Parts: sequence; structure tokens; C-alpha cells
Amino acid sequence: MKGELKPGEAMPSMRKLAKSLHVSVITTQRAYDDLQRDGFIITVPAKGTFVSTQNQDFIREENLRRIEELLTDAATLGRENGLSLEELQTTLELVYKED
Repeated sequence: MKGELKPGEAMPSMRKLAKSLHVSVITTQRAYDDLQRDGFIITVPAKGTFVSTQNQDFIREENLRRIEELLTDAATLGRENGLSLEELQTTLELVYKED
């Protein structure tokens, strides 16, 4: 969701991931099955598992939902503390331009 893994990027094998996370291979297999079912990864026989390119719209929509939730919290907090809409907008612009 954060974009840390790029489309087409190889995923570690289930055994390697299970070992690095200190969990069972069965747990890792369930996670991979869920990710594949939801379209986040694809498995190519004899080649491996890769980050899917097909689910970028879902990821964007989920991130937009998270942004809206955070902005709702910021607006509520601003109103509770007497900030005007203009003050909130100015703060958002400053924060956005920092990076």
C-alpha cells in the first residue's frame, strides 16, 4: 500500500519469508494465498511470485480513503481548537511542500 514494492518485483519464497519472520510456512502460505486472491501478487510456476501490476487502482483508492480519514481527523481537531479553514489550508500547504 505504501508503494515500497514495485509492480513486477520478485517476492521472497514462502520458506525464506517464513524463516526471516520466524513464523510457520503454513502461515506464510495463507498470507500469499490471500494476497494472490486479492490481486496483489501473482505466482508464475517455476519462476516465483511477483508483485502484481493489476491492482494499482485498488491501492490508489485505499490510499485516498486513508487521506480522507486523516483530513477528517485534522478538520475535527482544528474546529475543536478554533482554527479557521484558511489556517488549516495554510498548514496543509506548508506540510505538503516540506518534502
